[in-house]
Order: sequence, then structure tokens, then C-alpha cells
Amino acid sequence: MKFSKLLSTSVLTLSLILAGCENSETVQTEQNETEKLTIYTTIYPLENFTKKIGGDYVDVKSIYPPNVDAHSFEPSPKDMIALAESDLFIHTGVGIDGFAEKAAESLEKESVTILEAGKGIELLESSHNEEHHHEAESTEAEEHDHEGESVEAEGTEAKAGDHEHEGESTEAEGHEHEEENLNHGNYDPHVWLDPIRSIELAKNIKNTLSELEPEHASEFESNFIQLKDELEKLDQEFKTTIENSKTNYLLVAHEAYGYWEERYGIEQIAIAGLSPTQEPSQKELQHIIEESTEHNIHYVIFEQSVSPKVAKIIQEELGAESLTLHNLESITEENIKQKDDYFSIMRMNLQTIKTALND
Repeated sequence: MKFSKLLSTSVLTLSLILAGCENSETVQTEQNETEKLTIYTTIYPLENFTKKIGGDYVDVKSIYPPNVDAHSFEPSPKDMIALAESDLFIHTGVGIDGFAEKAAESLEKESVTILEAGKGIELLESSHNEEHHHEAESTEAEEHDHEGESVEAEGTEAKAGDHEHEGESTEAEGHEHEEENLNHGNYDPHVWLDPIRSIELAKNIKNTLSELEPEHASEFESNFIQLKDELEKLDQEFKTTIENSKTNYLLVAHEAYGYWEERYGIEQIAIAGLSPTQEPSQKELQHIIEESTEHNIHYVIFEQSVSPKVAKIIQEELGAESLTLHNLESITEENIKQKDDYFSIMRMNLQTIKTALND
């Protein structure tokens, strides 16, 4: 009887030990399965593309709060702590998120991978600085030419400690505003508004995720291919809509749409330069009004995050109506509520363009 009782006790103890081991292994497996890369980005398209490519293996947030102007954003100490604790920090590397280079210097001692997603992407030279500014200073008016030269962004991907900083900091001549965060010089940084260039952004993100998590590389590749197909479809929608429009002139508050000029033949009459703070002189202002009148423009197009006073003055002078384009630098609270993404916002932009080009 004693032997039987002792045997039963031993069996029970062994069962509990085995069960404990099994539970421990299960917990460890679940932890491994749910462990994700912690990633921070700057502009919204980088956040959205990373989520689409990374899927269940990434936890992605933009460092930007809703409705922020990317040209002037500066991170808080709390933001910097979050970056230091992350696995990957993604910024464009083309100048619009100028704070990122300073952030990289601060992160040199941290094990954070830094990706300049715009590396290798051909950048367009600003037509606004070369023509509107110099044209107004000259006694002879020249024709508006939107065929800007291009340059290839030379970004790098490295650990923060190995990150080299080669950002340009040239400013437009005659520009009175200090723009410490605007390092793209005369080159247009708004590459994400071009669906085809956005494929390159997405490809660079995919490659980096695959290096960090090689065991999931095939899934990242599959997700990237799906995203690429969606971007190519969006590109075709833009081409079809703009090709079938009555005019190709847009009066915009901010020179953010050079890539639409190059790819789709749109002609932007920009009130401000690459930065919304680059306001026109009196001569430039007069030229903008004359050119808008010449092309029978009925709309002034603002952006969701900026409403320059000078653009409103021109709107009143022309008796024009206002429309809004979303620059996608950051999203709004309304976008979050509606669960918008890059594609839904870009298609809303396309509807705005269609209205402006056909009235």
C-alpha cells in the first residue's frame, strides 16, 4: 500500500515537471512568434510601405505626430529615447526630414539600423528657384521651363555608429528665412508622390527588412511584389486621368509636385518654393497672377498641413476657389479615423487634380 502510494506521488510529481517544461516551451515559442522589429519612420509613406511589406513581423510608427509639417519638425527628448530603443529608423535621406541626420549622430552608440530609403532614387532639380526667383530679378521674362536636371540620391544604410553624413545644405539665393531642417538645396524631395519612384522606396525597405530578418525574407518579397503591383496600377490611373484632362496647369501653394510634372505632364505654377516658407517677391507674385490668368485657372490648391497667407491673397485676386491636395508628409486625425492609407489618399488627390484640370 505504501509502495503504491509512493509510486502515485512520484508519477504525479513527474507529470507536473513535464507539464511545466511543456508550458515553458510553449511560452517561449509564443514569445518568439510574437516578437517584432520595432521600427520608426519619418514621412507617412515610409510608415505605410513598411507595414505593408513587414506584415506581422514589424511594429511600425512614424515619429511625426498627425498633421505636422515635415520641413520644420524637430523631435522631442521622448522621441529620441524611442528611436534609441528601436531596431530600425527609416528616413528619406533626400533632405525633407533634415533632423534625421542629427538624430543619427545622437544614435551613434545605440544598436539602431538606419535606412535612407531614398538612396539611388533620381531627384529632380527645382524649377521654381531657377525660373520664378531669377525671372523676377531679371528685366527679361523667360518662358517657364519645367525640364529640371536630375541627380541621384546617394543614401546609405548602416548601423548608427557607421553612418556617414553627407547632407547638402545649400539655400536658395535671396531667401530670407532660416531653414535649418531643409537640406535638400535645389532638389525636390517629394519622391513619394511619384508611384514609380515609390517602388524604389519600397524596394529599399524590403531589402533592409530581409537583412534584419532573413528567415522571413520570402514573405517580405511576396508583400513587396503585391505593393509594387498596386503602385504600378496607381501610376496608370494618374496617366489616364491627366492625359484626358482639358488643361495641364495647376496653381499650387507649394512647389511639391515636380515629379507629377515629369511623369504626367502637369505644369505646376507654384506660389511658394520647395519649402512652404519660400514666399515669392512682389515681382514673382505679379508674374504668378499673370500666368494664372493667362491659363484661365479657377482653383488655388492648398495642402492639408499648410495654408500660406500669400496663397490666399492670390486666390482673392483671381476670384478662384480653393481645393486641397494631401502631401502625405504626415496624416491627419481624420485620416486615422477613416483608416486611410497611401493609396486611398493618393486617389483622393487624383480626384482633386481631375477637378482642377477640367473646370
